[in-house]
Amino acid sequence: MATTQTNTEPAGANYPVLEYNNFLSGAALSHVERIDQLRSQGPFVFSTFGPQGHWIFTDPEMIRTALQHPEIFSSSVVTPLETDPPYKWIPEMLDPPEHTKWRQLLAPHFAPKLMEQMEGRVRQRCVEIIESFADQGHCDFLRDFAWRYPTTIFMELMGLPLDRVDQFLAWEHDILHLTSEEDPDRSKALAAMIGVQNYFAELLEVKRAHPGEDLLTAALDWKIDGQAIPQADMLSWCLLMFMAGLDTVSIQLAYAFWYLGGHADARAQLATDPTLSGTAVEEFLRAFAFVAPARKVMQETEFHGCPVKRGDMVLLPLSAACRDADAFSDPYAIQLDRAPNSHIAFGLGPHRCLGSHLARRELRVALEEWHKRIPDYHLTEGVEVVEHGGMYGIDVLQLSW
Repeated sequence: MATTQTNTEPAGANYPVLEYNNFLSGAALSHVERIDQLRSQGPFVFSTFGPQGHWIFTDPEMIRTALQHPEIFSSSVVTPLETDPPYKWIPEMLDPPEHTKWRQLLAPHFAPKLMEQMEGRVRQRCVEIIESFADQGHCDFLRDFAWRYPTTIFMELMGLPLDRVDQFLAWEHDILHLTSEEDPDRSKALAAMIGVQNYFAELLEVKRAHPGEDLLTAALDWKIDGQAIPQADMLSWCLLMFMAGLDTVSIQLAYAFWYLGGHADARAQLATDPTLSGTAVEEFLRAFAFVAPARKVMQETEFHGCPVKRGDMVLLPLSAACRDADAFSDPYAIQLDRAPNSHIAFGLGPHRCLGSHLARRELRVALEEWHKRIPDYHLTEGVEVVEHGGMYGIDVLQLSW
């Protein structure tokens, strides 16, 4: 565990005070289960872990409300361990009205109708990758499928060369998946971010000289308030798109197939009734919500009884709201046909995931095409399934059939 300087809390505080490190590795789903345990202690707790400690909201209504009030809870941070990060992911780390202007630029490129038109390309890529190993009888699910399938689709959308996929995945790992023990001062993550931005700086020059039919080329003509976007901001946007496109769908796929690999009845349901894929996707999103965004408090207030002060850091684990017994019957059970399913796995408020339409399509197609070709599979015996912290995700998943 990394050395920490803890926040000093007043004696007799009427809320739980404990050390909670969200970046530890553990068994699959252990982070979500630890949040469940925290929720049983109260609607909010204070963790002494990190430079100044941080609040953790576990009450679903507190999480939902906080996500919708950027004037109190700023998105200028992405982890409770960095109060003033030396980077700015655009537009994730922006608040309105600046965030709104970027959102308006990006929204047309991820509109539902446009994502629908990508169905053929998404399905073709999915089939190509599955058929490359289907006859082998086993696969390293992340390396052979989950990382390459959504990543290459995103790379084509952005206009990135597919022959750089291995380097991109290595950068992504260092930025998002190192534990606090592996990267205690975040220097490895920062070095990877710099590598990504240097790469995009060169690629933008190539796009200016040789425009393509891609999002990166389109971005060269964007303006905010009538002004061209500064190079530094453009590179920060590229960095965010890089991470979002290479990571989130891969994580969700791993959790879904980890579950299916251990539950023959669910596999059989999907194999015999492909129409279940849509509701199954929503249920996996709900049950395995892996994002735990951080926020920085901008004004002193008592928020649902929590005495937050300006400069305080807050962790908002979405899983706590997605496993809410008041909103979902039997919330810890997986029900592939659950409906309605009003989860917030894609977030809520101004920062709700812009790529959700593409992500849902990729996830649904993966369930359909995989079970056409490999309907009966299981977790490979003797291989431990471990997940990393931060933005939770499975590190290794071996499947056999």
